[in-house]
Amino acid sequence: MQVFLIRHAEAVPETAALADPLRHLTAGGRAQATAIGDRLRWHDCTPTQIWASPLVRAIQTAELLAAGVESTLPIEALPALAPDGDPRAMTAALDALASDAIVMLVGHGPCLTRIGALLTGRELAYLRRAEAVRIVDGVERWRFAWDGDAPVISARDT
Repeated sequence: MQVFLIRHAEAVPETAALADPLRHLTAGGRAQATAIGDRLRWHDCTPTQIWASPLVRAIQTAELLAAGVESTLPIEALPALAPDGDPRAMTAALDALASDAIVMLVGHGPCLTRIGALLTGRELAYLRRAEAVRIVDGVERWRFAWDGDAPVISARDT
């Protein structure tokens, strides 16, 4: 199984009038999400599922990613991917998929980091905004930032 953990792109700040769940992407964030989607397409990310946090900034990021990888799959909003989501519920949902599944998970730093640790059995470095981590069969293979020229190969035990 391949899992792409992708942190949402840059969003407007929370204000008294705009609660955190409703924060949307900035113009720069839209460009970041578009760029990471293009980069993932260049590296053969053809998802079989796209799951996102239900928060606006994550859904918007997922929509732009889907366009970038030329996917017409529906984006499924899963509360377990919210900032205070349930990483164990997400790994259980992943375990229920076929072994050849390719899943994009779009969410928030803390939850994605915990999911990555559960999938790999080791601590995962925090994701920057609009950064993707590719995990294949429980091994972190590479990271790709929205502004990167190429993926950064992850260090692995030999």
